[in-house]
Amino acid sequence: MQRPACGRCDFVHFADPKLAVVVLVESGGSLLYTKRNHDPMLGAWAWPGGWVDRGEVVEAAAVREVREETGLEIVLQALLGVFSRAGEPAVLIAYGARVVRGHPRPGPEAHAVQFFAPDALPPPAFPSDAEILAVWRSRRRRGADPQLTPSEGRS
Repeated sequence: MQRPACGRCDFVHFADPKLAVVVLVESGGSLLYTKRNHDPMLGAWAWPGGWVDRGEVVEAAAVREVREETGLEIVLQALLGVFSRAGEPAVLIAYGARVVRGHPRPGPEAHAVQFFAPDALPPPAFPSDAEILAVWRSRRRRGADPQLTPSEGRS
């Protein structure tokens, strides 16, 4: 991929990627989804998540997005992975989490909030969802959920 550059002054424009987070919140073996009330994927069920603000700690953004979209307070438990695709400007960081306080209620970016059993999940809303879900399921089968350290965003 070639970066745009000026042939006269050698200035190179670096188009930095956008950073987003998504959180797979588990409670009683079920996963939390929100029904999106905005594009992209208006009306689709998706995990809580969104953009990381400039200067914001990534883990704090994950906790904030869940709180804003569902009203729940969570603790991040595992980094599920970093997901990117050629030509896509967004880089997605996925976490596993558990609920520590609150009752699910839709925030301003959701029509509804609901827990789904792992064998009755809605169809994937975004291209990386199937891959992220496969990682979550694999970790769950292995019982591998190492805890994040306090410096990694536990709240």
